[in-house]
Amino acid sequence: MPDPLPDGFLIDLSIEAGVWPDEAHLLQLAERAISAAFAVGELEVIKGSEVSLLFTDDATIRKLNKQWRDKDKPTNVLSFPGGDPQGDIYGPLLGDIVFAFETVANEAREMGIEFSDHLSHLTVHGLLHLFDYDHQEDDEAELMEKLEKTILASIGIDDPYSGSPLVADVE
Repeated sequence: MPDPLPDGFLIDLSIEAGVWPDEAHLLQLAERAISAAFAVGELEVIKGSEVSLLFTDDATIRKLNKQWRDKDKPTNVLSFPGGDPQGDIYGPLLGDIVFAFETVANEAREMGIEFSDHLSHLTVHGLLHLFDYDHQEDDEAELMEKLEKTILASIGIDDPYSGSPLVADVE
């Protein structure tokens, strides 16, 4: 079991659209994934920091992806950092992570993995983006993917990148 969330850490969770599991289940998955990311990734936040998780559908995330990334297609997860860190310490508003139900469900089905495992992976992935991890270049992708694999292994989730090219190679 991962360490508890940092002192006073808040997860603001909203279900806007899509056929998501109930809020209590989503919160449990998020707490588990985020706790593991903080413990394994040694991520530091100001006491009382907050992250916002929005669970929506492909139509909504497509609009956001077009508006913010100039990509007119749905994607599984988007992260919107809340502000600049003070040195290596982030917060109090970490930012927003947005998930698209249809894409997440389809990817899990195509990869033959549990929906909850894929969502946990995307939660970790989205959170790491809020801490300035990226995957635009191969060296960045290698670092981020290695950390994701280690975090997920700590909560019993298999390597999500097994047999896949680096994210930097496919975007």
